[in-house]
Amino acid sequence: MDDVRVAAIASLTPLEELDSEPFLVDTRGQHAVCARWAEDRGYVIARQLLFYGIRPDHEALWADVEDGSVDLFVAASERVLARALTSVAGFRAECERRGVRLETVCPDEPVYDAAAKAGVHRRLSMPTAGYDGS
Repeated sequence: MDDVRVAAIASLTPLEELDSEPFLVDTRGQHAVCARWAEDRGYVIARQLLFYGIRPDHEALWADVEDGSVDLFVAASERVLARALTSVAGFRAECERRGVRLETVCPDEPVYDAAAKAGVHRRLSMPTAGYDGS
């Protein structure tokens, strides 16, 4: 049986919004939610995508679909899609037109306490200093 290949969409949200929108800033957390969802279904994450306000028809979204390496898109939540895309409705329509499934998996976003926010801040503010996110 062939594996279902998934492209996980995460939203790029500025670190300055960490206090008000921690889940939208935490791209690693968004991708982790998608990875768990895919694993639970026996799917394979083929691509991790990071976008902010991309057009639904942008070639960066569709290149992996067109070359046959992605079968469906997944995002952690509708809010992630709303930040990642200029039009969620337009993206849903484009997915339907192209025959590609789109799933959202996390209606209740995780709660971030001060320690969790500090971990996200540390990871994102020191990426070139050799910090591995541990």
